[in-house]
Amino acid sequence: MRPTVIDLFAGVGGLSLGFEMEGFDVLIANEYDQSIATAYIENHKKTKVIVGDITSFDLNKVFGEYVDKVDVVIGGPPCQGFSQKGKRQTIYDERNFLFKYFISVVELVKPRYFVMENVPNLLTAEKGYFFNQIEKLFNNLDYSLRAGILNAADYGVPQNRRRAIIVGKRLGTAPKLPKAHNEKVTVWDAISDLAFLESGEGESVQEYRKAPESEYELKMRKGSTMLYNHIATKHSMVALQRLSLIPPNAGKEILPQEHITKSIYSGTWSRMKQNEVSVTITTRFDTPSSGRFTHPFLNRAITVREAARLQSFPDTFRFIGSKMSQMKQVGNAVPPLLAKAIAHVIMNDIKRDNND
Repeated sequence: MRPTVIDLFAGVGGLSLGFEMEGFDVLIANEYDQSIATAYIENHKKTKVIVGDITSFDLNKVFGEYVDKVDVVIGGPPCQGFSQKGKRQTIYDERNFLFKYFISVVELVKPRYFVMENVPNLLTAEKGYFFNQIEKLFNNLDYSLRAGILNAADYGVPQNRRRAIIVGKRLGTAPKLPKAHNEKVTVWDAISDLAFLESGEGESVQEYRKAPESEYELKMRKGSTMLYNHIATKHSMVALQRLSLIPPNAGKEILPQEHITKSIYSGTWSRMKQNEVSVTITTRFDTPSSGRFTHPFLNRAITVREAARLQSFPDTFRFIGSKMSQMKQVGNAVPPLLAKAIAHVIMNDIKRDNND
């Protein structure tokens, strides 16, 4: 019998997919955004999806049937209240109320394990004061914790993406977080086989034009016969002129003064570097002015499919809805290969316990 999972604050299901890859069954997931939940449903057909705001739920009605019957609760509850400088925040800060619902479901369901994913500052804010509060809350529920900041690039994901990961185990010692891999996957390892579209080109469904050129691309294309979500942003003439002035591996530092724009983002008007891992994918990767999201040599930002490849979503995973929703689905997701690495250490721990 396969171990079972509940996914809270699920988004499009990057965490779910990683656990599924490792042999878990995701029984139920919750996502409040209807368009993103629709994409989750499209890609996780065996999972029951509850669409809506968890704060409006009767938790006993929704999750009561899973008490003592689920192995893992996973999720990334938003926590903003601990990041403010100059004022010590607590777990009870009003901006952290969603976090309390994650704890409430864990307390109700009593899973053997839980996995919480969040921003790195969760562990470091106020010299660890905030995390210490979290640890006490879970210790009181009989969970031991392991916590650390993991970079997705260390687990086969072609992207620098640092996330705080907390793993808890009930009535036992939590397993160690996964060890980093040595081999890095580059931007070009991830997207070199995708059609070289110009600005405004592409179809929502199209045939592959090139053969895979790396092991990573072979892995991403496994089971896929058509290419989805590979449509290039149609940029303005001014943007195209600006991009045409930027050679590979360069950025706005080479632009003439009349093309310099102010931005709060680092890496604006800069090309992705073919032979390095990507910068962190955000929800605005279609805009060169939002970060280092310009194709290594084509005069356009990366497509949804290219961003999905850099997040380690396989080509069989389809993003649906408006372009803005698709970018949220990709940019806010936990990379599936990072999730798989976390799921692996939990699966091994379950097997050890079952053999004892």
